[in-house]
Order: sequence, then C-alpha cells, then structure tokens
Amino acid sequence: MTVAALPRWVGAGAFALACIAGMVNAVGFLAFEHQAITHLTGTTTLFGVALAQGQGGLALNLLLFLLSFLAGAALSGAIVRDSTLRLGRRYGVALVLESMLLLLAIPLLHRHSVAGICVATAACGLQNAMASTYSGAVLRTTHVSGIFTDLGIMLGQRLLGHSHDARRRNLYLLIVAGFALGALCGAAGFAVLGENVLAVPALLTGIAGLAYGLYRQRALQRGP
Repeated sequence: MTVAALPRWVGAGAFALACIAGMVNAVGFLAFEHQAITHLTGTTTLFGVALAQGQGGLALNLLLFLLSFLAGAALSGAIVRDSTLRLGRRYGVALVLESMLLLLAIPLLHRHSVAGICVATAACGLQNAMASTYSGAVLRTTHVSGIFTDLGIMLGQRLLGHSHDARRRNLYLLIVAGFALGALCGAAGFAVLGENVLAVPALLTGIAGLAYGLYRQRALQRGP
C-alpha cells in the first residue's frame, strides 16, 4: 500500500516520540535494573530464561514489566479509541498521562524500586499504542526492530530494481534517527543527572500534550 502525502506533523511527531523513547530506554539500561523499558522482546526472553532456571523472583519482576507495558497500551486504547492516526483524536490526554507517569517513575527509580520500571514501561506502552497506523504505514515509536526489517525489505527490493515507497522509507529513517538521538541524549544526561533526566522527556510530552489539546480545542471551535 502506498503511503499518501505525508503531513509534516506526522514525521515531526514520530521523530519527537522516538527521541523521547530513546531517552527513556537509555535510562532503563543505565539505572539499577539495567532493563529495557520501551520494548518487550528481550524482556519476554529473559522471562522464559528465568522460569527455566527457577528464578521465581526475577520471573515475577519481568512479568510485571510485561503487564505494565500491556496496561499502558490498554490505557491508550481506552483514551484514543482508534487504530488509525488522525487529527482530532485525544492524543493530548494520552501525552499528558505519559508525562505524569514518567515523572512518577523518577522518585521510584531513585529508591531502586521495581515499581519505577513498571511505571516507565507503562508510559512507553501508552506511547507506542497512541499511533498504530498512518495510511498503511505501521508507526511504532518505542522500538525499531520492525522498522529495520521493513528498511531491509525495501533495500532488497531496490537492489533487484523494484521501487518502494520513498515517503514510508523516509518516515522510518526519521524514527530510527530520533530513537538513536534520544538514546545519546539520555545516556549523556544520565551521566550528569541520573534518573532525573527522565524529567526531560516528561516535560516534552507534557508540553506536546497541552499544546495539542489547545490546538484541538481551537479546531473544534472553528468547526468544519
């Protein structure tokens, strides 16, 4: 399916959200649990390994992380109520909630509480579920495995002389670049601020949520 003309706000928003996720995930790896926060592939693998090795306590913690991500995604589904990205949906509310969850995670992580990882993971589950698709392009802003798979498919098609959707490719490259930049900034910030660096993505999502809410309110007042 060919992606329709891509509005600038979609690319910019995907880049910003990926950057936020990269920062959060860097903090997860550098904090006391050294745990991935924004995606579940490694966590699910570790859960299976912990069960096989009889590490019940570790398996329970990992299960909590998995369920937290699921709970965040469910919360997003209840708020946004759609699987297709479009203006006018309640993304502002979801972004503000993500901001609050990230702020809540900071003192919990300071105390080396597993609840801090759970709260941050729920925030990422919420973010990842906010924008499921845009004109046939799957948007996942908290992990890049699928994106690298799609880019690899496009590369293989190109090597054989077949065309691919340039807009979709550019969107995916934006997300990868945003995630990498976020990880860089998160790691640099953690070296100075520790877990407090999560205040940066929390502030960004909070501002974005409030700005979107104001935009949506004005759009509704203007009418069709």
